Amino acid sequence: MFDVALGSACSDISVSTSFDDAHPPENIIDGKPDTFWATTGLFPQEFVLSFSSPVAISNIHIYTYNLKNIMVMRSTEHEAGAFKMLTKKELERTSGSLQSQLIEVPKATVAQHLRFIIESAYDHFVAVYRVSVDGSQIQE
Repeated sequence: MFDVALGSACSDISVSTSFDDAHPPENIIDGKPDTFWATTGLFPQEFVLSFSSPVAISNIHIYTYNLKNIMVMRSTEHEAGAFKMLTKKELERTSGSLQSQLIEVPKATVAQHLRFIIESAYDHFVAVYRVSVDGSQIQE
């Protein structure tokens, strides 16, 4: 198992609902601890993490700031679509520190795309620093 969400592992952010030149969505998967994607002040916000081929996932770890409610969905289709619910989480508010949330997924979960929907926040903006996905490529 390794982090299949890293851009260097051929994953990419195929969709995002907001874009800031200083904090683009690609920062979520660049592996750097000091970069992040910044949302605008409206909710919901979302991004889709796409893998170059299907992956078997054991868990997802997300590092954020000001995030309150998030929904995670998956798609096994080659083109992003037909998403199915994985989980919904409410994160605890943290003061001055990053939120770190481990999202356990059912055994043998396969995905080609993961959709993260930020439903609400503790402030006007959310920062997503990193998404890490423990998994492995599936040989087709």
